[in-house]
Amino acid sequence: MNFHSSPTNLFYIILLFTFFSISCSKKTKEVPSSGISTYPHAVSIDFADIKERNELRVAVDYSATTYFLYKGQPLGFEYELLKRFAKNMGVDLKIVVQPSIKESFSKLQRGEVDLIAYPLAITPNRKEQVNFTKHYKTVRQMLIQKKPNGWRKINPYDMNKILIRNQVNLLGEKVHVLNSSSYIESLTSLEKQIGGEIDIIEDSATIETDELIKRVSTGQYKYTVADENLAQASSFYYPNIDFETPVSFPTRIAWAVRKTSPVLLDSLNINIGKVQKSGLLNILYKKYYQSSRNFKIVADEDYTSHQGKKGLSPYDDIIKSNAKRLNWDWLLLASMVMQESHFDPKAKSWVGAQGLLQLMPATATHFGINNREDPVQSLKGGTDYLISLEKRWISNMDDTTDLRDFVMASYNAGPGHIIDARALVTKYGGNRDRWNEVSKYLVLLSTKKYCKDPVVKLGYCRGEEPVNYVNNISQRYIIYKDLVN
Repeated sequence: MNFHSSPTNLFYIILLFTFFSISCSKKTKEVPSSGISTYPHAVSIDFADIKERNELRVAVDYSATTYFLYKGQPLGFEYELLKRFAKNMGVDLKIVVQPSIKESFSKLQRGEVDLIAYPLAITPNRKEQVNFTKHYKTVRQMLIQKKPNGWRKINPYDMNKILIRNQVNLLGEKVHVLNSSSYIESLTSLEKQIGGEIDIIEDSATIETDELIKRVSTGQYKYTVADENLAQASSFYYPNIDFETPVSFPTRIAWAVRKTSPVLLDSLNINIGKVQKSGLLNILYKKYYQSSRNFKIVADEDYTSHQGKKGLSPYDDIIKSNAKRLNWDWLLLASMVMQESHFDPKAKSWVGAQGLLQLMPATATHFGINNREDPVQSLKGGTDYLISLEKRWISNMDDTTDLRDFVMASYNAGPGHIIDARALVTKYGGNRDRWNEVSKYLVLLSTKKYCKDPVVKLGYCRGEEPVNYVNNISQRYIIYKDLVN
């Protein structure tokens, strides 16, 4: 075989050779840290503690594959797996967006998160600090470089002479890498293998791999490194990037938990095994890594959100003005609009509700709305109705701490069933002004014992629906606050 025409084979021969030889070159520069903060006394929080807390807290990065918000809807490969796991566990999912890998490890050991769901490379250094789940994919780390102008007209042979195909040619070159990433370790190892120095530049902790790839595509940076699958997804949007030159052997990718969380680890491994066996893992992989759609919408969409860079919908300004009338955080009202219509002004339910806030015909007429598909009218009418519900509840509550939960539930199911659930709470000695107590009895209104109780006026109610409605809006609101400031 002609190894000059097969750079990958040459690379692997160099790697194998270094296992049996020691480089005589000696590094004098300080290599950027790819490790994590050492926490000899990590907190002891495990599965039972998370169940009792009723919330799984997970650190993720914001990217076109892991986790992103599209038109108000959270999506992503890791996110969909996490959502499934939290559901199986019977707890709420709290996403903590943390662009810094190093800080994510610190948060894990301090107990601020229970799991790091970055696509993390399993390395010896990291294994000293954390336990890794069963790996769910294997990838190579690839050099990202920009193709020359007019690359579409250049034949592959000439292209290989222009681009770096022999890793030795990286000597002396600047390579920008993700902060505290395993890419640093890979490049440092490569330096030893090729007998010289690469100028490894650890970028800001707030910069994601997506952004580094973009900077190579635009010529701001000359080189970076990315996992092969992420590079492939990125190439749908940045076709002028090349990712054919490896800088590592295949690397196992997994999530990380504290060493003090063995039961959580076992549970995660069982769940990962199930999604692998069911085929769901492959389906999600194709959806997020082998399709151009997701990377393009994160890069292009006006309503893909991250830390205030962009908005949630074309109706943000109208939502904000109506939220002021309600004295609500506009993101809470936006979460409600998302729940009702997915920001689609033409949305129509099977029962005849229509518009951004899904007004029923009678409600629209009562508040003077004649075109429910008009975003301004729909939001005005829906907000007027919410204000009327707030006034009604305020006059009947001693403690208004959970007022908005009652308002949202009433918007979904009408106030009558909520009043019935409060009557049951009072009968059984609870606090009728606390939503967590009322919601339990609202669910029980679907059972004969409770819906036939003498204190119940409206009878049967599928109470799980308004309870889920409030929970979904509240959980999405938390996500929105993390991403849109």
